[in-house]
Amino acid sequence: STGYGATETGALNTSVYWGTERMGLIGLPLPGVTIKLIPTGGKFEVRIKGRQIMPGYYNRPDLDAEAFDEDGWFKSGDAVVWADADDPKQGLAFAGRVAEDFKLMTGTWVHTGALRVQALAALSPLAEDALVTGQDQNFVGLLVWPSLAGLKSLAPDAADDALLSDPRVVAAARDKLAAYNAGVTGSSAKIARMMLMAEPPSIDAGEITDKRYINQRTSLERRADLVTRLHAETPDDDVIEA
Repeated sequence: STGYGATETGALNTSVYWGTERMGLIGLPLPGVTIKLIPTGGKFEVRIKGRQIMPGYYNRPDLDAEAFDEDGWFKSGDAVVWADADDPKQGLAFAGRVAEDFKLMTGTWVHTGALRVQALAALSPLAEDALVTGQDQNFVGLLVWPSLAGLKSLAPDAADDALLSDPRVVAAARDKLAAYNAGVTGSSAKIARMMLMAEPPSIDAGEITDKRYINQRTSLERRADLVTRLHAETPDDDVIEA
């Protein structure tokens, strides 16, 4: 069973109330809930009305103005796509945060949420999480927080501080990246370069939200030096190329 809600909505807005083997669905609106879909970059931003929506933020009219549009719809900031555009009864699928998406230099949209999930699945068990890079660049890159257990399974005799550069780890990461790229089409889905990061995400620096997921924008700003190195004309030795 899967549902979709937010702190500001106080309850579920949609639910998958039918049998399905598909992952990532958020279903359809519950009784009393109305959803408006705003087209943006090949998917839709979710806006919501219903009795479950909060009346506003306490003594913060400035936040209220940001949270609701001119017609009173709550702006979730989340993105969705139809599971089947020809059959709306199949429901909606979550497609990341609208603000996380970006365009390549070519003007092609990169849908960060979906790409990140697919890339992490392809890199398993080497990766715990990742940042998608490439805004205003010529290609998509990936900054990866590695899984220590996953790396140790490949190089059990390597010291912890040498794992990221161990030839066995690098070879496996390159192979997994190549296999991922072979299964996707289009520049917005292919990952040209990847780098394994030694420093874990910082709660104090705001890289992890109160809901325990990675804040892509904050992390990319904090690690701007790594983004620059990843997209440099001549990459460093620790950059893994597809």
